[in-house]
Amino acid sequence: MTVDNEEQTPELGDPEPVAEAEAVGGSKAARLDEEGDVAADYLEELLDIADIDGDIDIEVRSGRTYISIVSEDPSNSGLGSLVGNNGEVLEALQELTRLSVLTATETRSRLVLDVDGYRDRRGRELTKIAQDAVETVRETGDDVALAPMSAYERKIVHDVVADLGFVSESEGEGQARHIVVSPSDD
Repeated sequence: MTVDNEEQTPELGDPEPVAEAEAVGGSKAARLDEEGDVAADYLEELLDIADIDGDIDIEVRSGRTYISIVSEDPSNSGLGSLVGNNGEVLEALQELTRLSVLTATETRSRLVLDVDGYRDRRGRELTKIAQDAVETVRETGDDVALAPMSAYERKIVHDVVADLGFVSESEGEGQARHIVVSPSDD
């Protein structure tokens, strides 16, 4: 069982934007393509203003637009400033990009922004954190509370915990919102 008792956000899979776009005559694929184009234009302008070199890749998969800012130059430290401490700048930039798409299309976006592979690396870390928590619960039978994390990160952990047959629940408010992993009720 996976529980996240906060208001459903586009990040967590709110189906409403797709239904709205289709109701006004646009197909889902066309909406996602437009979303990617608007977001890429916004991000290109931001990179120009910040004088940061980076290429923008757009991919649509599983009904969601994924945008990556990458650099072929490993010494390009400018991209790191777009990630920030623990991905805080990346999360803010993702929200600003979603607002840009909303302004241009009048449709909420569920796009996911990644910079320099940060989300992939963080996803692997979160998978390991979830696996370690499940192992601790398995060994001790006690609940394990994890450190606070963003809604996107909690979703990844909830999915891993559920796949391993255990229960996870989000607790706390705001920046202190975190996951507690428990034994399954079976």
